[in-house]
Amino acid sequence: MSERETMEYDVIVVGAGPAGLSFAIRLKQIKPDLTVCVIEKASTIGAQILSGAVIEPQPLDALLPGWRDNPPPICVAAKEDEFWLLSKTGGRKLPVPPGMHNKGNFIVSLGAMCAWLAPQAEALGVDVFPGFAASENIYNDDGSVAGVRIGDMGIAKDGTHKAGYTQGIDIKAKLTVLAEGARGHLTKQLIKRFALDKDSDPQGYSIGIKELWQLPAGRVDPGKIVHSFGWPADNHTYGGSFLYHLDKDRVALGYVSGLDYSDPNYQPWEAFQQWKNHPSVKSLLEGGTILSAGARAIVTGGYQSLPNVEMPGALLIGDTAGLLNVPKIKGTHQAIRSGMLAAEHIADSLSSAGWNARLRGSDVMAELKQVRNIKPGFKKGLWFGMLNAAWETVLKGASPWTLKNKADWSSLHKLGQQEEPKRDYVQRDLAPRDRLAGVYFAATEHDEDQPIHLRVADTTICIDRCTVEYGNPCQRFCPANVYEIVQDEAGKRLQINAANCVHCKTCDIKDPYQIIDWVTPEGGSGPNYQNL
Repeated sequence: MSERETMEYDVIVVGAGPAGLSFAIRLKQIKPDLTVCVIEKASTIGAQILSGAVIEPQPLDALLPGWRDNPPPICVAAKEDEFWLLSKTGGRKLPVPPGMHNKGNFIVSLGAMCAWLAPQAEALGVDVFPGFAASENIYNDDGSVAGVRIGDMGIAKDGTHKAGYTQGIDIKAKLTVLAEGARGHLTKQLIKRFALDKDSDPQGYSIGIKELWQLPAGRVDPGKIVHSFGWPADNHTYGGSFLYHLDKDRVALGYVSGLDYSDPNYQPWEAFQQWKNHPSVKSLLEGGTILSAGARAIVTGGYQSLPNVEMPGALLIGDTAGLLNVPKIKGTHQAIRSGMLAAEHIADSLSSAGWNARLRGSDVMAELKQVRNIKPGFKKGLWFGMLNAAWETVLKGASPWTLKNKADWSSLHKLGQQEEPKRDYVQRDLAPRDRLAGVYFAATEHDEDQPIHLRVADTTICIDRCTVEYGNPCQRFCPANVYEIVQDEAGKRLQINAANCVHCKTCDIKDPYQIIDWVTPEGGSGPNYQNL
């Protein structure tokens, strides 16, 4: 085997989301002579970025003071907020919680915003490389992080080299910055290797499923923001919707399901489709066309689940660290703030030392501490959660206790363990009609002849135990029809339709046996979101 080609930088950033790009921009603003590169596994910058998204603009004002004169392609000033408690056929309009007032904020496509940020980083001298999927961390002799290895290209499913085989290069740096988003593949390895989570609660997640719709002229009210909770979630399932009115007769809509749900028959994608057929939503969408769709995990553990964010040679920022503010349903401002703060922290030393203390002593963490008990309160049911949220909001997080988080996979009940609600998952009128159609609107592309990037440690567990104990919930929690239990002449087996994968990481998080490992496929593979 020939020696791998190597590139060297002062700093390498893994992930071209808002945290990674903000870090790179701020670092080059402070230290123009440093060499910085940002690598991104998607085929183009922003193609795998998925968020609501309503952003608080203050961190962007600090990073790029003139940005409002040249805003991102989709950028609509927030105008009015509505907050609803839904029943199956109606609902009640409630006062908007303090953290969800959006006056002064902007509705954006976060993918389009990242595509807009990248050239501004390049103008400062940052090398931005889309289509580069980091497959593993590399280490120095002393055990510190030395950089990342780009995955080989052109390997067949059976492991042989195809005609276009290209060996991945090693990118080495004095400092590696992980900005991979929720449940990052490399970050997961580093958390285990350096025991970064030994003093924190397990991280928690939700799955957010989103669509972009084109509606008939005159129906959209640009800048209007509507959130709901209640139906179709039952009182013991954390869930809620968002509906954002954009420009050009478009709306962005989605549904978030907490992955700490207990019912093995719960189906996040179908819950979203149910919500779309609520009378208040269906009347808006009827006659419209779906433009784009996608799904991703959202990191929702908050303050008590924040791991140690530094290790020798590397640090964590943004959603990789777990900085999303759950009651606000916002993480972009936290991502940008943490990226800028990290750049300022390491500019002189190029060392991760002290970053953990710096982040924990910052406004980023103060914001998370104030709301730390709100999401965990809903584990005791909807009504307790609402009362607890009101209490914590009035006290601004001054309660003398901190509620605990446990791993999402551990909350799943076995079949028959308790009576679960009957769910109305029936065929619906609005597109997409099924999950495969949803995959089409995500424009997901994978070379079918590459190693499967969803590794199941022991598939006999799926058939011999999971079928009986949980009824194979991977077939229900995956929004892209990746997992199927099929019966053929050889008997029952697990079939993995890896080409469908939209890289949401839900399987890696929710699998009750923790035997699914999501690893990075070839660079450029995966969804190609348009304005999500």
